[in-house]
Amino acid sequence: MSSETTKHGPLFTFSDVIYLISGVISASFALKSFLVPNHFLDGGVTGISLLIHEVYHWNLGVVLLVLNLPFVILAYFQIGKHFAVRSFLTILLIIVTISFVPFPEMTHDKLLVAMFGGFFMGIGIGLSMRGGGTFDGMEVLALLTFKKSSFSITEIILGMNVIIFIIAAVFLKVETALYAIMTYLVASQITKYVIEGIEAYTGVTIVSGNSEEIKKALVLTMNKGITVYRGERGFMKESFEHSQDADIIFTIVTRLEVRKLQNIVRAIDPKAFIFTQTVREPQGGIVKEIVKH
Repeated sequence: MSSETTKHGPLFTFSDVIYLISGVISASFALKSFLVPNHFLDGGVTGISLLIHEVYHWNLGVVLLVLNLPFVILAYFQIGKHFAVRSFLTILLIIVTISFVPFPEMTHDKLLVAMFGGFFMGIGIGLSMRGGGTFDGMEVLALLTFKKSSFSITEIILGMNVIIFIIAAVFLKVETALYAIMTYLVASQITKYVIEGIEAYTGVTIVSGNSEEIKKALVLTMNKGITVYRGERGFMKESFEHSQDADIIFTIVTRLEVRKLQNIVRAIDPKAFIFTQTVREPQGGIVKEIVKH
């Protein structure tokens, strides 16, 4: 085994292969069954490829390969070998799929095309990213730009896509650009959902005078790990000098468990102060172990 394999792990795991193949199938289905037959566009390099295909009638697979290849090379040197190789193979697979697999045309209703074309494209992008690759070089460019600017990756991708939509309005028509925006918005939201998953984590902070009961309920009833901060509560304008010591409880739950936790806390203390925040990629502790149950 090479030192690089030891350091970074195998090029592909079984789950990576499943994610990438599933992503390719979903994205190819979106292209062949919804977007291409109805002359629709999307964002990113895929959107540029569809635009060139519509204007010049060049082979879509060839355009996808030519436009994405520079970004794959860039990713190889700037991001990593594994990501670049996975992305290149994913792009080749999607080209083969859209060229030889006879997907049926599903509908010609423009609203349905925008919604479900974006839906299946978003699933494809999300699954590909979970597999450690991508078939759209826009993600690579956004990631590299993010490192050298004060903008978020979302803002960078949005800015790039705005340019694409303006070009689409000029070369095709405004209605096409508007539907392209709708397709992109649906795809981006579905991509986010697929990447984060139905078990996306939420951090919950609880401040209550009945903290002992709440701690027992979270640990013994919900089987959650908790962290307790020592603080003070009760700083009000009319009673500023009469604060009280308080235990501030923090725990992490999945999105599906938030309502259950709130109900438990409210049953103990209806006046408890609760706020939530999105937690991305928690590591360590017992979070993963608890979620499995």
